[in-house]
Amino acid sequence: MKRRNFIQFASSALATVGISQLDIMQQGDKYAKTLAQNTGRKLALLVGINQYNNGLSPLEGCVNDVRLQKQLLTYRFGFNPKDILTLTDTQATRQGILTAFEEHLIKQAKPGDVVVFHFSGHGSQVADPDKDTPDGLNGTLVPIDAGFPAGYPSQGGKVQDIMGHTLFLLMYALKTDNVTVVLDSCHSGGAKRGNFAVRSRSGGKQLQVSPNELEYQRQWLKRLNLSHEDFIRLRRKGVAKGVVIASAKREQLALDASFDDFSAGAFTYLFTQYLWQQPKNQSVKRILVDVSRSTNIYSDRKGYSQIPELELNVKQPNPSLYFTPFKTNYAEAVITEVNGNKVELWLGGVDSQSLGAFEKDAIFTVADGKGKGLVKLESRQGLVGKGTLIDTPQLQTGTLLQEKIRGIPANIKLNIGLDDTFDSNTFAQAKQAFQKVNRVLALPLRQQEVQYIFGVMTQARYRELQKRSIPNLPSVGSFGLFLATLDEIVPKSFGNTGETVTQAIKRLTPKFKSLLAARIVKQMLGNTNTSKIKVTASMNIADTQKVISETFPVRGVSKDKNQSTPVKLSVTTENGIPKLPIGTQVAFELKNQESTPLYISILVIDAAGEMAVIFPNDWSVSEGAALLAAGEKRIIPTQNDGFKLSVGEPFGMTEALIIASTDPLRNSLKVLKGIAKRGGTTRGPVAPDEDEVLDVTDKLLTDLDTATRGGLNVEGVNLPAGVRGVDTNKLAAMAITFDVVRPISFS
Repeated sequence: MKRRNFIQFASSALATVGISQLDIMQQGDKYAKTLAQNTGRKLALLVGINQYNNGLSPLEGCVNDVRLQKQLLTYRFGFNPKDILTLTDTQATRQGILTAFEEHLIKQAKPGDVVVFHFSGHGSQVADPDKDTPDGLNGTLVPIDAGFPAGYPSQGGKVQDIMGHTLFLLMYALKTDNVTVVLDSCHSGGAKRGNFAVRSRSGGKQLQVSPNELEYQRQWLKRLNLSHEDFIRLRRKGVAKGVVIASAKREQLALDASFDDFSAGAFTYLFTQYLWQQPKNQSVKRILVDVSRSTNIYSDRKGYSQIPELELNVKQPNPSLYFTPFKTNYAEAVITEVNGNKVELWLGGVDSQSLGAFEKDAIFTVADGKGKGLVKLESRQGLVGKGTLIDTPQLQTGTLLQEKIRGIPANIKLNIGLDDTFDSNTFAQAKQAFQKVNRVLALPLRQQEVQYIFGVMTQARYRELQKRSIPNLPSVGSFGLFLATLDEIVPKSFGNTGETVTQAIKRLTPKFKSLLAARIVKQMLGNTNTSKIKVTASMNIADTQKVISETFPVRGVSKDKNQSTPVKLSVTTENGIPKLPIGTQVAFELKNQESTPLYISILVIDAAGEMAVIFPNDWSVSEGAALLAAGEKRIIPTQNDGFKLSVGEPFGMTEALIIASTDPLRNSLKVLKGIAKRGGTTRGPVAPDEDEVLDVTDKLLTDLDTATRGGLNVEGVNLPAGVRGVDTNKLAAMAITFDVVRPISFS
């Protein structure tokens, strides 16, 4: 295969990881049967702190984490809003948090009740007098009034943190065992990482908790009739009771991230968005496995690692999340307010990469399986949307909504962050040079979401990348593109040392077109969770039935029509992502379960940002070559095609996007045929160059928009000029992610 490169974009975790979605659905059925039929009162305390001062770096997304959790608990898990207490910013002092935990949770919770405590903010570490861990440190929650001691860091001192030991006692004091604690904070890393802030305050043995904290623990030991020795013994066994979910491993970072036009915890947003997409509650173990894959894919795209951790102390082996059932039906949104035919929506179920397709003109349908009731999105700010009811009677607050049509704006841009190690002169030169690049927006870091960072390879960055055995490192002093944490580079984007900023941006202009095309494709087409097309796809080891990864639209494919046993993967995976050595030969297997034909395209996009079209691949025939008949199963490529697909460089995350449409993709096929003809290719993959790839993307969206508009027959549903629609009933776009790695050496 004549390879170009493949870019990093990912759909939802279930669409991109190498696991069987059928297995997840079956696990959901299994655990749904074990849910308690009746639960008691449901209480929640949600804490989020952005406005740190006293020397602590402020954060942006912690208050939004509180909103994300509150809406989820209210509209998916049936919590009464009156039983959800929120503390944000100045309310979240040390005393405020402790008092709220006592008054709202401990004093009110009875046996059998459900309790949730969520904390988003800085974490830290202090000296542990009892040395529960080898490093002699105990993790802490940093309230808004903690700060640093005088003379820090040259001197140690006492801080107003809440120790993990204290949280243990508060959990132990609860009269119910149905306790869930979610901590979106960490105690590793610095204040910032590329375009992200880190939810950590520097800590260590030089810091001690205040005497008030230790006295507070002594008071609780007396109230609970626990000796200090018993306290040490219990906490060294694990958590006090229930479930504790930490957003990152002990040595990893919990990042404060930008998503489109708002900020949130990377973990909290992906965690809650995943739960909006589930038809049934599952065991907390199953959910954390899947969410770990989601956070791993997101973090790999951004150039860092953040994998959540789970600790349990429960009587039942597989407790359901939050120890409670939730409303059935997948959902992208919920109606939170109704005023005549105007409604307010919470869009908590929309995939983070697809938010740009929900600015306006998107259309939702009621998630009752009957398709009655439509809502047209008029505007969106963050995850709050304003909409109008269409051809439907009054809908109630709490009505769940599913995506029907995306409204794609015509002038999507690529956001490039500017390295904050640039001096003012270099920054100004870069800003001026980017103004000449069409559809690319240059931004300061940590103000809004960026897809990549234009920066310089410093000596420190080179050493760090070298330690991690990153291949093909550019020379120190060269300009190029990094992922959003500045911890990974975009392959083949760096020039030579001595190149000016202006020259580098001019050199990269063709690559920006490729990167923009990939951004458009992922926003427009990534709909595995929402499509209702009945089609399955897998990537296999060539000439075998050994599966690398499998994907299908869970709303379209019935498990009764699929295999009855989970798919066993045939390759090494890391956090659910297959690792494929260079030289691995692969093939795709597709099956159309619809009663009508489907038109198929397969795009592959790599870590360097370039695209190859591997199907259709016979450029001498009509559009029928891309047709998959009803009930047909096809291997691509077959032994008779005269070519094979082989994994090649560059190293890094690669995406295969399988597109299935009910309507022919005439315009895009015509463009691809022209590219094949100019390259002298009659059969096999084609690779559009940087000047062609945007045209291919544009024509593909035009085809899908034509099909969408042709199917709009409901009064009041109109897509304006300049907005292209993608109908979930007419399109399935399924992504398979894999990591290209070095061949295995046995020397």
